[in-house]
Amino acid sequence: MKKDIRELVKNRILVLDGAMGTMIQRHKLEEEDFRKGWFEDHIQPLKGNNDLLSLTRPDIIKEIHREYFAAGADIAETNTFSGTTIAQADYGLEKAVYDINYHSAKIAKAVADEFTEKEPDKPRYVAGSIGPTNRTASISPDVNDPGFRAITFDELVEAYSQQVKALIDGGVDLLLVETVFDTLNAKAALFAIDQVQDELGTDLPIMVSGTITDASGRTLTGQTTEAFLISVSHMPLFSVGLNCALGASALRPYLQILNSKAPFNVSAHPNAGLPNEFGEYDETPEMMGEQIEEFLQEGLVNVIGGCCGTTPEHIKVIADLAKKYEVRKVNG
Repeated sequence: MKKDIRELVKNRILVLDGAMGTMIQRHKLEEEDFRKGWFEDHIQPLKGNNDLLSLTRPDIIKEIHREYFAAGADIAETNTFSGTTIAQADYGLEKAVYDINYHSAKIAKAVADEFTEKEPDKPRYVAGSIGPTNRTASISPDVNDPGFRAITFDELVEAYSQQVKALIDGGVDLLLVETVFDTLNAKAALFAIDQVQDELGTDLPIMVSGTITDASGRTLTGQTTEAFLISVSHMPLFSVGLNCALGASALRPYLQILNSKAPFNVSAHPNAGLPNEFGEYDETPEMMGEQIEEFLQEGLVNVIGGCCGTTPEHIKVIADLAKKYEVRKVNG
């Protein structure tokens, strides 16, 4: 039996994997790669809908998971960031949601098991990635109608429930509600997780990771880091953290707030700096490692990884650093 991750995290800093999209881009895929064997006759263009690759090019997704685990990651995220009916509606693929999440989880789980078998003293885990969707429940997309909402709380709960059930059926070890820019969306995801876990009789650890959008230190919907923490603290979380939007050095003051206030493990998976004018990320593994080492020296995190622009090379540097430092002590 694999050790419970809730026990493992008490003894060492755990490493989350890096960017899925950055690695997929390396493969220079074309439209047919997103259709192969599943969506040959679909009427809308599908190129760029990366979650579909778990169905149409599972070989690529499997290899990416392998590269991250080989680099030292303890936890792989499933290829399901846009795996809700809400996000897939843009492509007319609402009916593919169960398959996307189920097969993404199965792929990651198979690779995790393969590595755990080879290195039983370093078990590997799979986190079901639950993205924010492309709609917000808190603010209006129409400046002329501030009271309008493109989505309701109940619609979000329904969509997240479908995703969560499929991820659990596929065998994930944790659930990760990530890149939270609207805490009301995150609350809908947490409510859905609670309901589905009750229904299925499961008790998977839950990670929540918000995103600070600029130097004001607030989420897109205006919450400070502490307000975000308070908003999700009603759940018995495995971890709360921050990811995306900013590079590691810019994230540090907000992690310090979580470190001082959070009664949970704290996670961080920052970008490799800020995107340049071509939308690419310039920070090398060494540059990012220097900044992340400051988190580790201060004892700010229990789980560390990478978001946009990070690769297995970045994760190897981070994993090597994480071995040298003590894990953060959880408050309370």
